[in-house]
Amino acid sequence: MKNPGSRPTPLADALASFLSQKGLQRRVEQAGIVEDWAALVGPQIAAVTEPESVTPDGVLRVRVATAPWATELSLMSPRILRLLNEGRKGRVKEIRWVAGPLGRRP
Repeated sequence: MKNPGSRPTPLADALASFLSQKGLQRRVEQAGIVEDWAALVGPQIAAVTEPESVTPDGVLRVRVATAPWATELSLMSPRILRLLNEGRKGRVKEIRWVAGPLGRRP
């Protein structure tokens, strides 16, 4: 039971504590990479790619518009991994570039 004069815990603090206790903070940060993809990789790469998912062991699957782009991006993977992992606890250890149509709507 809380002390009568104590202040309520801010929701953001309670959520951060819960995620940490359950071991989910790393997964939330990994999922943030998918959400922040365009800002992290820049407009040129974002225009021809679509991140799909991150596995718990850190494998990011990215759909790429064409096979030549997939080849080019695979050569750039070390640099892109550095950009994605900078300042994050939930790290991506590998990117799987998969050529195929993007699911975007016009």
